[in-house]
Amino acid sequence: MSYQFIMPKQIFYGEGALEQAAPAIAGCGSKALIVTDPVMVKLKNVEAVLEMLAKAGVEYAIFDGVTGEPTDKMVEAGKAVWERESCDFLIAVGGGSPIDTMKAIGVAAVNGGSINDWYGKEITGTLPPMTAIPTTSGTGSEATQFTIITNTEADIKMLLKGRNLIPDIAVDDPRFTMTAPASVTAATGLDALCHAAEAYTSRKAQPMTDMLAVSAVKRIFRYLPVCYSAAAEEAGAGSPGGENPAVQAGSRQGETMAANSNSPGTGKAVAEARMQMSLAALEAGIAFNNASVTVIHGMSRPIGALFHVPHGVSNAMLLPACFAYVYREAADRFAHLGRAVGAAQEGDTDLEAAEKFIRACGELCRFCHIPTPEQYGIDRETFLEKIPKMTQDALASGSPANTRRELSAEDITAIYKSLLS
Repeated sequence: MSYQFIMPKQIFYGEGALEQAAPAIAGCGSKALIVTDPVMVKLKNVEAVLEMLAKAGVEYAIFDGVTGEPTDKMVEAGKAVWERESCDFLIAVGGGSPIDTMKAIGVAAVNGGSINDWYGKEITGTLPPMTAIPTTSGTGSEATQFTIITNTEADIKMLLKGRNLIPDIAVDDPRFTMTAPASVTAATGLDALCHAAEAYTSRKAQPMTDMLAVSAVKRIFRYLPVCYSAAAEEAGAGSPGGENPAVQAGSRQGETMAANSNSPGTGKAVAEARMQMSLAALEAGIAFNNASVTVIHGMSRPIGALFHVPHGVSNAMLLPACFAYVYREAADRFAHLGRAVGAAQEGDTDLEAAEKFIRACGELCRFCHIPTPEQYGIDRETFLEKIPKMTQDALASGSPANTRRELSAEDITAIYKSLLS
């Protein structure tokens, strides 16, 4: 059997990646539209990029109107700035929302019309050169052929796809992730875990995606507790720890690393953990770009669209319930992940090891303070009322079909209801 594998043309990652990427970015055009959000401006992450462009003699304009998860209205606003400022290439600085918005602006700028016109279609056309500079370790959007945009009229999170959506340049410089607060660190890190584990257990998995997915899962279990603990301690929040051995190991390592650092948020050891999470998110992004996601992502998007739950949080809400529902049809794969992270032993059967991996995922979610829908503030009756629409939208996305277990509308409905039990 043969496979095809796609990824960005150029990837720069690790400490100093932005400086290394500067000549390539400067070569993309004469005037950049920087797509970002107000927080990235306040934290001076955008300033670092502006300094790089100034040194290279490249002009720029800034669109910082990404004020939440991306919508069609944000895309239209960004497109207006693109046209008014006569830009010829794009740079996104931020989490998945600015990166996804950048991609959609590129589509709208070239093809005209509304980004909503592309729902259910393969995106075509030659897009402007795009550079993605993620400031979180999770979405993987810097390496994917996807963008998720909310159609505000239909209340649908549209999964849009096209190979031309893969940024030309991905810059994963961990310096930009150091300012991520505990809640964002948790949500994006668990999003990356979903990407990797779903890619590994997808019907479309292949040898190269398997290698990247397993590597990402191992890094996340080892380093997410470290990053989360450091961010929580810096904010004075603390962390509950975990009962599962795999999470306990990460927690103990986090405590040791923090103790050996002058400052838990900026010490060398925690900086190393941030770098490892940045790499894990990139690995997971490349993996699911080629192997696709499965049931979690399909069910997560409707929750985000209807109840405005951040993408990583809605994924994490679903993670244990979805995997517990589907693992038997891919027990060997879930078992391998369980053994890889140390949650299961070699003597365990595949079913035992798979179940231990799922319990470890649940404990990691608890460690990171992931709420249930009701704890998040979603009214129980409203959630139940919306299940038929969420089920329809989840199946329409196509992602659940990549799951190795055949899933019907009744199955999806049952999983949604289980979140409230």
